[in-house]
Amino acid sequence: MISPDDVATSKAIQQRTGKTFAAATRVLPERARRATYVLYAFFRVADEVVDDPQGATPAEQRRELARLRAAALGETETDDPVLGAFRDLVEAYDIADEEIETFLNAMEMDVDTRRYETHDELETYLRGSAVAVGNMMLTVMADIEGMDDETVERARPHAKALGEAFQLTNFLRDVREDVRDYGRIYIPRETLERYDVPEAEIRACAFSERFAAAMRAELRRTERRYREGVAGIRYLPESCQFGVLCAAVLYADHHRLIRQRGYDTLSERPTLSTPRRLALVARTWYHWKRTGDPEAAFYAASVVDATNEAGPSRTRPGNESVRTRARSAASALTSFLGVRE
Repeated sequence: MISPDDVATSKAIQQRTGKTFAAATRVLPERARRATYVLYAFFRVADEVVDDPQGATPAEQRRELARLRAAALGETETDDPVLGAFRDLVEAYDIADEEIETFLNAMEMDVDTRRYETHDELETYLRGSAVAVGNMMLTVMADIEGMDDETVERARPHAKALGEAFQLTNFLRDVREDVRDYGRIYIPRETLERYDVPEAEIRACAFSERFAAAMRAELRRTERRYREGVAGIRYLPESCQFGVLCAAVLYADHHRLIRQRGYDTLSERPTLSTPRRLALVARTWYHWKRTGDPEAAFYAASVVDATNEAGPSRTRPGNESVRTRARSAASALTSFLGVRE
């Protein structure tokens, strides 16, 4: 049984470090929301071992990851509230050890790996840093809502694609932070070479039209993952669909910011404002209730087009004024949130 205090600790970590994901978590049903706080906090604690080492050497980082691994797998006792809550969650929902191991293996890759040659190499990293996360979330949702095995397997490849899309969006948004603070470049070298982008320019955070061309290509690649991912939201329990749909709309909206900045993520990190997040949640809720279809709602609410590489093809409501739609969405969202807490 996960204690309320441990859940509160985990929730505070998410709200402090993951505002976009926190906005989507807020609209999950209570049991899934509590589990998500715990999962996110564990992921964040492990991530900070390699992203905020506070002077630790690589050997010390590996030892700390080994400590987390042993506690997460139940091999050692822990009095850490995040690790304790995570272990309780693993036992409650029968989360596979393989997914925990795969996630922590990816965190260990970050200790030494600073560059990826190809997208295939990057996908190996994504299997741990993103897909394992999605698989754990899917396990929790399946247990809470009683999804049958066949439906879970239908949902799994889409969960994989959506997890990868979220992580790739983070990479494209955080190019400046990753290279300046951690010395990492997640855009594969094959993409940079295709567009003649010298690695030295990225390390100097020097923007160029060559870099813009590479970013355009990476955004298109990432949006293909969103299309595949959102196509499977329909397989999730209805009570969880809106939360996952919101996460997809919110993360994808960083692509709008990147394009507005002329694809320059070297000068500054694009960040969604709180009013923008709230507006997107309201818009997503409106289209979800209007269409009854999470995939259609995604294309109506997000910046991603329904067709690959094509121009705008999103369905938009025709007769209502923007003001009326906004009032309707805000009213419906207020009602929804009122019954969720």
